[in-house]
Amino acid sequence: MAEKAKIAILISGSGSNMAALLYHSKLPNCPYEIVMVGSNKPDAGGLSIAAAEGISIFAHPHKGMTREAHDQIMHDAVIKSGADYIILAGYMRILSAQFVQKWDGRMLNIHPSLLPKYKGLHTHQRAIDAGDKFGGVSVHLVTAELDDGPILGQCKVAILPDDNAESLAKRILFAEHQLYPHIVCEYVSRFQNPKYLLDKVRALALALPQSHERESHGSEGWRVGSEKSGKYFAYFNNRHHGEDHIALLVKTSGMDELLSLCENQPDIYFKPAYYGASGWVAIILNRPNVDWEHIATWMQRSWRSVAPKSMTKLMDIAEQF
Repeated sequence: MAEKAKIAILISGSGSNMAALLYHSKLPNCPYEIVMVGSNKPDAGGLSIAAAEGISIFAHPHKGMTREAHDQIMHDAVIKSGADYIILAGYMRILSAQFVQKWDGRMLNIHPSLLPKYKGLHTHQRAIDAGDKFGGVSVHLVTAELDDGPILGQCKVAILPDDNAESLAKRILFAEHQLYPHIVCEYVSRFQNPKYLLDKVRALALALPQSHERESHGSEGWRVGSEKSGKYFAYFNNRHHGEDHIALLVKTSGMDELLSLCENQPDIYFKPAYYGASGWVAIILNRPNVDWEHIATWMQRSWRSVAPKSMTKLMDIAEQF
């Protein structure tokens, strides 16, 4: 099994969602481990639960501090813990833009509504007052705008005729405890998911001029030029030919560069079966923290190496200015 992702959970209260994540982490094949539970409230009930389970805890009150100063203390504690991700679980603090930027794409939050409905507080009563048939819960990536990041998953909960905010909240809490561990597992292990990786590669490939997709020998591939005479500039390799990795295949300048890449950075590159003899290199995708800008640069370079001269000539001229 791949090395587990390390997560830090931030709480402000009883920590019921933290507990759900914690106990899920004890199940076989869970892709994450909790390395720290932190809080802005030293008396938060969830801290004692975490400590009893052997999880490192950290607390620092925010009163009397600027938002940025307190965020920096929490950031430093998370970094010290070795966490790859921050999971907010009832952390009742509006985070500074600087803090959010540092954890861009690596911080998740859970919100008790079906976003984009009912951002902020009093979500259950607002859903009842609006006459909604369903309340629910959303897990999303954290961005600088409150409750506005990309939604990773949701769960609907029916609103009963005699519901009030308290009764609805109790049922939605059950849904939260089911949804959050599931989405965290999916997110931290997405680099092992062929569909996720293929979608990322496909979007980059098809964004290039005059590119189109065509399967080749059981692999998804992308060509530049016409349907009849186009040339391949990239392939998606999902462990074909018995290889260990999911990879993107792109063209190098030749065998010398290919062998140098594979020798000096074996954690990123390898020589693929069949295609390697023609100077194609495989870039490993099923690894944590892939630099997708690096992938895009390779894709553009490979595209340019086979694109019609009529297309690249204009680019060459533009780059001189």
